[in-house]
Amino acid sequence: MDQTHTDRDALARASAALLVQMRAARPLVQVITNFVSMDIAANVLLAAGAAPAMVHAPEETPDFVRKAAALVINTGTLSAPAAQAMDVATAAARTHGVPWVLDPVGAGGTPFRDTTIANLLRRRPQVIRGNASEIMAVARIAGLTQAAGAPRGPESTHDTDEVAELAQRLARHALCTVAATGAVDFVTDGRRHVRLANGSPLMTRVTALGCGLTGFIGAMLGTGAQAFDATHAALATYAIAGEIAAEISDAPGSFRVAFIDALYRLDEQQIFDRLRCL
Repeated sequence: MDQTHTDRDALARASAALLVQMRAARPLVQVITNFVSMDIAANVLLAAGAAPAMVHAPEETPDFVRKAAALVINTGTLSAPAAQAMDVATAAARTHGVPWVLDPVGAGGTPFRDTTIANLLRRRPQVIRGNASEIMAVARIAGLTQAAGAPRGPESTHDTDEVAELAQRLARHALCTVAATGAVDFVTDGRRHVRLANGSPLMTRVTALGCGLTGFIGAMLGTGAQAFDATHAALATYAIAGEIAAEISDAPGSFRVAFIDALYRLDEQQIFDRLRCL
């Protein structure tokens, strides 16, 4: 039976504690991501307190994965060599017990992309993070729905309320935590769920901030935390940093810088004071 997990104070304390733990551990996170997001994903991880490694080559990926605390896979600018790198990286992650996160960017967009994502699902990610349309498309790829759910490029054409039930079914089917992100973020492990309501519309005006978020989930997962806890903590703290940045910046260019600074400076009290869940 799925249960709402909405003890706000407990969620805030847990999120703050995990951020402190992650900064102390400084986990090494291997990120195989798209060309657009490499810069900001690496800078987000550094600002948050983790150590990013943008290692993509399939020739060295299996050797590197076993050194990492977590692996992040992003299917944005997909190609055959990238798909091969993702395949060997996730196989190595399974072999060495390294937790990994799937960001199925553009799921539902093309048959090649869907086939690649289907193959990645067989490697059992601990977390799947995408916008609502991407989560719907992954559920279709997994055989759970006939709904197309194709996004408009990286943008969602659905909101998270529309896919909440599908996200729960996908989490149970794939034995993982699923996060559908949007104006309200929905996180579920198929048994529990939480809706988080922090953030700023400006976060959607800076390319690849969502990709950076997936990397941040990987950093939280790299502490050894359970997937559900790592995911809701990452989403909550990331969105709070976005709110803080929006208070001092009202345009995308300056917001990008303000966001990285806000994430770097984020403290436990800010998380406790600001966290909103529904």
